[in-house]
Amino acid sequence: MSWETLTGDRASLATFLVTVILILNIFLAIIPMFRERREPNSLWAWILVMFFVPVLGFVLWLLVGRRLSEHKIFAKLEGSGIDYDELVSEQRRALTTGILVPANEVARRNAHVVELLLSDDGARLSENNHVQVFHDGQEKFDQLVADIEAATDHVHVYYYIFRGDALGTRIIEALTDRARAGVEVLLFWDALGGRTIHKSDLTDLLAAGGKAATFFKSRVPFINLRVNNRTHRKLVVIDGEIGYIGGFNVGVEYLGLNPKFGYWRDTHLRVRGSGVAGMQRRLLTDWNAAAEPEDRVTWRDSYFVEPAEPPGQVALQIAASGPDSQWERIKFGYIKMIDGARRSVWIQSPYFMPDFAVLDALKIAARSGLDVRLMIPDKPDHLLVYPATLSYADELAEAGARIFIYRNGFLHAKTVLVDHEMGSVGTANMDYRSFRLNFEVNAFFYDADLGGRLRDIYLDDLTLCTPFDRTAAFGNRYLWALKEGISRLVSPLL
Repeated sequence: MSWETLTGDRASLATFLVTVILILNIFLAIIPMFRERREPNSLWAWILVMFFVPVLGFVLWLLVGRRLSEHKIFAKLEGSGIDYDELVSEQRRALTTGILVPANEVARRNAHVVELLLSDDGARLSENNHVQVFHDGQEKFDQLVADIEAATDHVHVYYYIFRGDALGTRIIEALTDRARAGVEVLLFWDALGGRTIHKSDLTDLLAAGGKAATFFKSRVPFINLRVNNRTHRKLVVIDGEIGYIGGFNVGVEYLGLNPKFGYWRDTHLRVRGSGVAGMQRRLLTDWNAAAEPEDRVTWRDSYFVEPAEPPGQVALQIAASGPDSQWERIKFGYIKMIDGARRSVWIQSPYFMPDFAVLDALKIAARSGLDVRLMIPDKPDHLLVYPATLSYADELAEAGARIFIYRNGFLHAKTVLVDHEMGSVGTANMDYRSFRLNFEVNAFFYDADLGGRLRDIYLDDLTLCTPFDRTAAFGNRYLWALKEGISRLVSPLL
C-alpha cells in the first residue's frame, strides 16, 4: 500500500469520525434543547456553542445547560397538619369572588398582584406581620444569633453560601448550644456555596443531636452535574415564630471584612407573624429534598405557630421559583408590580440582565413618565456579567430611567419598591439566572410604612452613589464593544 493511499484512508476515516461526532452532537444536545421550549436567544446561543465547540459544547450543556422542569425534586410536607395548598385555593377563590377583602389597604388596591402570586405559586396572603429591615450585616447577624440563643423548640437554617469562617463558626456554636439543650437544629446549604465547610466544623453540632445536609451535592467527586442549578435561597425559621429572608449569606465578607469588596450593602427582613409559615413550608420542603431519608421531617404543629395577637399589620406573600417549574413565578410578580405602578419603580440589584419581558416593562414604565430608578454596584463580583449589567442599564437609561452607581463597597440588595408601598425583598436578582436557573424565594409586601422605610434607606444609599455616566462606565469604546458583546451573548446561557 502506497503512502498516498494510506494517508488518504486516514484522512477519510478522520472525516468520517468528525461527521459522526457532529451528527451525534446534534441529536444528543440540540434536539433535547428544543424539547425544553427555550427562548430563541438562549437556544441560538447554545446552538452556536455546539457548532463551534462540538464535543466540549455538549459537555458544557450537560453541566450547566439542562433544565429541570420535568424532574420532581420536591415532595409535599407530609403529616397531619392542615393542607396548605387547600388553604391557598380557598383564599384565591374567596379573593376572586369578592368574599375575601384584604384588610390592608395596599393589598386591597393591588389585589391583581396578590391573585397572581396566589394562583401561580400558592403564596398565601397573611396580613398580621411585623417586619424589621436590616441593611447592615453586623446588625443582622447579631440579631440572628440572639434569636438562635433564645430558641426553645427548633432552629432551621438554610443558606446558599455558608462558610466555615469566623461568622460561620459563631453561628454553628450557637446552634450547637441549642442542640445540647434539646432544641431541634436543622442546618443546610447549597453544595457549591458551602464547599468550604468541612466535617470537622460540624463535629460538635452533630454530636449534640443537630442535623446537617447539603442541597444538590455531587455524587461524583469533583464533578457536579447540576452546577448551573443552585439553591440561592436564604431562610431561617426559629420556633415557628421568627423568620429571616433576604440577600445576606453567611461569611465574613457579608460583614464587610473582605478588602476586595469593602462594605457589604444588602437587605434582609426579620418577620414575625403568619408570613413565617410560608418561609417554614419552603424551608422544610427543601430540607426534605436535601437530607438523607432518615433525617427528613413531617408536619409538626410547633413548626407552624399562629400568633395569639397580631405582631403587626404588614401584608406578605412568600413566593418561590426555580427551574423545576415551567412558570417563572418571581419574575411574573415583578412584571405585574411594574405594570401596576402609578408613580415610581425603584430597584436595587447587583446584577441587571433582565429578559425582554422585564426590560420592556421597565422601559414602558419609564417612557410613561414614571420615576424609574436602578441602583447597581460600582464593581463586579463576577467579571463576565458586569459588562452586561452596564449595557442593560444603559439601554434602560435611554428609555428615561435614572441609573445610579453605588460607591460605598458592594451593593448586593435585591429590592423592588413600587409607589413606596408595595415591593419585594428576597434572593432573586434581576437576571436570567434568578428567573430561570436558580431556586429563589422572595417576600412580596404590601404596606405603606414598610415601603416608606425602604424608600428612606434607598434615599440614604443615593447619597453614596454617582449618576451613571456612559463615557466613564464604558471607557475605550472598542474594548468595551468586545466585552459588551461577549457578556450579552453568554447571558442567556447562564
